[in-house]
Amino acid sequence: MDGAVLSREFFDGPVEEVAPALLGHVISHRTPEGEVAARLTEVEAYAGPLDPASHAYRGPTPRNEVMFGPPGHVYVYFTYGMHFCMNLVCGPDGTSMAVLLRAGEIIAGEDVARARRPRSTVRDLARGPARLCQALGVAREQNGLDVCAPGGAMTVLRGEPADPALIRNGPRTGVNGAKEIPWRFWIEGDPTVSPYRPHVPRQRRKITTEG
Repeated sequence: MDGAVLSREFFDGPVEEVAPALLGHVISHRTPEGEVAARLTEVEAYAGPLDPASHAYRGPTPRNEVMFGPPGHVYVYFTYGMHFCMNLVCGPDGTSMAVLLRAGEIIAGEDVARARRPRSTVRDLARGPARLCQALGVAREQNGLDVCAPGGAMTVLRGEPADPALIRNGPRTGVNGAKEIPWRFWIEGDPTVSPYRPHVPRQRRKITTEG
């Protein structure tokens, strides 16, 4: 990691190209508790209105408006009533493409990350999108942050890009629409990559009556 902040031009490209290019680079967040940084090992690409699995598929809403802005900004959303997940907006302004950060290896601030996730093993500190947000201290307040601004609270720093020979891709985890699109990217053999889980429809309880 050379400490240089990735430029906005890095994010201003097709999401299916930006996503694998992020592997090996470092997401860093500075808070009053200290700085935590994670080397990205797993990501997913979402292509806005062209992608039925994207939050932007049906157009802008108060929830997803950050996705329709310029690249290099953070889109944070709340899921399952308990977890935050973090995306990085990419592509030209208004195209609403974004990369979901799914997993990483904590390389700085491990003590701070452990305090936020005291029951976790080192491997699992940021192994999964919700765990990554917890370890980094990311919540709704970070929605809209500019990661391309040097000196900002959250930045994406240039790391050692993943060896192309080790980058794998496959279906995205837990999506209902466009399940066949292989836009989940990960570093093969890295222990911090989260397990793949396909979408499982929720079963509605049958109501029975006696009479």
